[in-house]
Amino acid sequence: MDSTPEPGRQWTFLTNHARVLVQIARDPGIRVRDIAAQCLLTERAVQRIIADLEAAGYLSHRREGRTNHYSVITAKELRHPADSGFTIAELFSVLLH
Repeated sequence: MDSTPEPGRQWTFLTNHARVLVQIARDPGIRVRDIAAQCLLTERAVQRIIADLEAAGYLSHRREGRTNHYSVITAKELRHPADSGFTIAELFSVLLH
């Protein structure tokens, strides 16, 4: 069986929002530049994703000098109706080992 993906039929298991949130959970003091490099995104895309996550209540930040320190709200439930009842903490228990 051929394991190479068909052209035009590529997909991934995690969204960019999930990837950014995982990187922040791993290192709450991480820089946007480093998140972008690790997630293979632009810095601008990461900034938009962080703004989305903050607006939805999944993330908060505080300034410490010239840097941001992020806090993930792990009690927050996942957004999709099919995932209702599951929290960020439960997602992280699977993803962060």
